[in-house]
Amino acid sequence: MDKPPENPINPTNPVIARLARIRTALQDHQAQAVLVPSSDPHLSEYLPGRWQTRQWASGFTGSAGTLVVTQNCAVLFTDSRYWTQAHTQLQGSGIVLEKVTASATSPHNDWLARNLPSGSCVLVDGQVLGLSAEKTLRVALTAANITLRTDVDLFNTVWSARPALPQAAVLEHPQPFATQTRAEKLAQVRAAMAQDGCTAHFISAVDDIAWMLNLRGSDVPYNPVFLAHALLSAESVMLFISPGKISTDLAARLSEDGITVHDYAAAPQALAAIAAGSRILIDPRRVTFGLRQNLQADVVTVEATNPCTLLKSRKNGAQADCIRQAMEEDGAAMCAFYAWFEQALATQTVTELDVAERLNAARARRKDFMGLSFPVIAGFNANGALPHYCATESAYATIAGNGLLLIDSGGHYLGGTTDITRTWAIGETSDAQRRDYTAVLKGMLALSRTRFPLGTLSPMLDAIARAPLWAQGLDYGHGTGHGVGYYLNVHEGPQSFSQATPEKHHAMQAGMLTSIEPGVYREGQWGVRIENLVLTVSAPTRERDAFGPMLQFETVTLCPIDLRCIERSMLDAQEIAWLNAYHAQVRERLRPLLNGAALDWLLRRTAAI
Repeated sequence: MDKPPENPINPTNPVIARLARIRTALQDHQAQAVLVPSSDPHLSEYLPGRWQTRQWASGFTGSAGTLVVTQNCAVLFTDSRYWTQAHTQLQGSGIVLEKVTASATSPHNDWLARNLPSGSCVLVDGQVLGLSAEKTLRVALTAANITLRTDVDLFNTVWSARPALPQAAVLEHPQPFATQTRAEKLAQVRAAMAQDGCTAHFISAVDDIAWMLNLRGSDVPYNPVFLAHALLSAESVMLFISPGKISTDLAARLSEDGITVHDYAAAPQALAAIAAGSRILIDPRRVTFGLRQNLQADVVTVEATNPCTLLKSRKNGAQADCIRQAMEEDGAAMCAFYAWFEQALATQTVTELDVAERLNAARARRKDFMGLSFPVIAGFNANGALPHYCATESAYATIAGNGLLLIDSGGHYLGGTTDITRTWAIGETSDAQRRDYTAVLKGMLALSRTRFPLGTLSPMLDAIARAPLWAQGLDYGHGTGHGVGYYLNVHEGPQSFSQATPEKHHAMQAGMLTSIEPGVYREGQWGVRIENLVLTVSAPTRERDAFGPMLQFETVTLCPIDLRCIERSMLDAQEIAWLNAYHAQVRERLRPLLNGAALDWLLRRTAAI
């Protein structure tokens, strides 16, 4: 077995007792290891309490990571966004941190195959294991003569206080913000089913279901979704959801569109009842192995991306208008907050916690605000070097002296979801800080100004934002951008600006809303990230466009960029012209929504350079 680095055990750490119960359960099942992914029966990015099993078992609270527990050791696998956080949170647990690099694929599979003896048995709950993940795991273990069992959920017994399913009510997304009817969306999904020759389509992705049915919920923190599965045929939809979450009136309106409500637990039986010879469309990235196992052997499965995924990523014209309005409301909230912040810095003590509280309050006062799209990240100096840092009552910094403050935040509005990062000068900034800041800004501007062919695979655009940083010998360990939902999840696909292997479903299309957020992180010193959301739009045709339609980006985020941090000599004339034009637009769009100190702040921070 690989000899892991040591992590001394602190007997008072509650994780120690939890790992002991897991190991006892392993013995009861005559198994040598359990794999604990960060997932639920819907393969969601953010999980309801019931399926935060990896967090409960390890004490690590990051949103991404995989835990392996054997009788002799425990190992947590996570990527560079969380290395510092995991190192801190795993202290005293005995769990070893395995750092996952960008090029690694399923390193926990390789670790199990390499470290477990031949003839071992590995447990994983098939109800939270994706179809694609099950295939790669089984191949790796079979090659090492290791058995995989997916029919056991250890945590039903070892986690005595495991949360129940959430019970909050589901609500409709109202018009005019819901710009298409359920019937129109269902017709689009069924047309895609027919193209694949399918008579049924099973959906577990909660954001796809929420979009398709014009419904929203609150089962997952910061994501307006609800736990449900859906089974579509050419005539009807079966919606599987916990009893009581759909009101009688809403059920009646759903029924008008051929949608019937069933118990959440009845989804497996409905899959088992699908007639032999039927063709069912399933997304292997968004359906679990455990659910797939309920289908009869003679049912033909067509594995493809959920049609909803592409359909909901392409915002129509009415949605784009709503998004622009939501960005104005969000920008006005930011101006109000920053006006308070700069005044407060001069007169009182301000902490990272104060930043989050005040920024949240500023958003809550805006029209059609529905909630935060994720917890505020406010990191001063060294804390800004942690990409997913979150201040807590027990660990936060006071914002004083000199340096850089990184603030990443966002909100949900009835007409859209926002996500914005700005980095601000606090006191004096150093030459090195300004060089880092300007390199990041150049990366953001480079991609924002890019013109590219329709259908370009989104990962191919990632390098455009990185190139100005590479020129300075810099890089960052996260993706450059992610899709953003329409009053839905702040992270959505299929597009992403990242170093992922490009696939056909990554093709860029008009209407996609995506973040652009390069960064630089100096561990123990400072972090810089600048993020705007951009809407993909058709580019004006030029005579020399010989290869078909072209696309470009419309920047929809409206908030000043701190010009005090810029190293002026690093920007060219075109970059300065873009900045001035952007700030002129921010001033024009936000000015009617502001007055007093917030308006004064806007005018100061949007002055041309």
